[in-house]
Amino acid sequence: MAAALSDFARSLTVETAFSVLAVAKTLKAQGKDVVELEIGDSPFDSTSSAKSSGIAAINANQSHYCPSPGLPEFRETAAAFVKEEFGIPAEAKNIVVAPGAKVFEQYFCEAFCNPGDSVLVFAPYFPTYTPNILRRGATMVTSSLKQANDFRPDVAEVEKFLKTAKNPKAIFLNSPHNPTGGVASEGDLKAIADLIRGKNIAVFSDEPYCHMVWEGRHHSILAQPGMMDQAVAAFTFSKSYSMSGWRLGFAVAGAEIADAIGKMINTTLSCTPPIVQLAGMNALKRDKAEREEQMGKFREKVLLLTKGLNAISGFKTIDPRATFYVFPNVAPVCNELGITSHGLAMYFLEGADDQFGVACLGGECFGEAGGGFLRFSCAEPNDRLQKALDFLPKAIARTDRIAAYLEKHPKFRLQNKYAV
Repeated sequence: MAAALSDFARSLTVETAFSVLAVAKTLKAQGKDVVELEIGDSPFDSTSSAKSSGIAAINANQSHYCPSPGLPEFRETAAAFVKEEFGIPAEAKNIVVAPGAKVFEQYFCEAFCNPGDSVLVFAPYFPTYTPNILRRGATMVTSSLKQANDFRPDVAEVEKFLKTAKNPKAIFLNSPHNPTGGVASEGDLKAIADLIRGKNIAVFSDEPYCHMVWEGRHHSILAQPGMMDQAVAAFTFSKSYSMSGWRLGFAVAGAEIADAIGKMINTTLSCTPPIVQLAGMNALKRDKAEREEQMGKFREKVLLLTKGLNAISGFKTIDPRATFYVFPNVAPVCNELGITSHGLAMYFLEGADDQFGVACLGGECFGEAGGGFLRFSCAEPNDRLQKALDFLPKAIARTDRIAAYLEKHPKFRLQNKYAV
């Protein structure tokens, strides 16, 4: 008899982008031409200092354990970086290092959430927030972001959460926002900080796209007075320095919080490989110009995709504010065809053509509030983006193939029309 999995293990959901990625890779292995716009990965090489420093670290035998919170020199460099670029009053003691930013979702919840606590999450939301909140027995309370408000968090919803939720304890902020590309303004963050300052409320500020703000600049809630002791900000090298496969990120928090998270790293990961930390440290020090050049290329891609999607009947997306995603409202198309938005995404990949497909994600992959939207990543060459744009209206017009796809995949039939 096999040992029974826990209720939590049985309840786990995953980041759908990787599931769609697996389907796309399978189809490509079978000979289908697929434009992959489903995964949030950079199409560019890791920046030059990251590569050369990683090789140098290997040759220097930097392949042993290091302190769990991170190499002292990395922590000093990261603290100076966030202070200079975002005005966060950090010192080395405020930095902890981990393999990517995602794991800090778990550590934040372990640091602050007890069973029965409520956590406010703005929806659509990054899908791994949910299991990390539920792991602690906490309850997720959602507030829907609106396209009409440029997908900015509504401060009134924070106030409502503080007044009405059972045991309100934490808020998840993600700005620039995945999947919508929305950006919380400095005024938004100041208002939220003013609401929670001095209260028993913690903020997880998820900031992987900090260098992908196309209008203005990035702001962090940790730059607001008093927020270092009530917040954890997570940063990653995956987007800004094209280092997704290196698995490197860091968090910024008050010294007591950082120390607690360091203990969690000690008891789970031991440490983040020093080779990887040294590569990232030198990317921070030396690769700003290269980073900015890559960000300019990303912006070109976002503009290309936004213009092309808005030219398709039934698609509507706002002008790009941030990130390398475009998040069009496709509710009119879905309502007309009787297909869910994720069903439409999977149809573009699997059913619209035998030889060619486009991989993207339905908005409901990011929670119920994402229904009626699609998320397109820009992680392909520009000519491939254009090829995808040329294909989409043709695919929508093939109503016989849509009917056949729904017959084969009835779970994607739209039961209730989306609000338009």
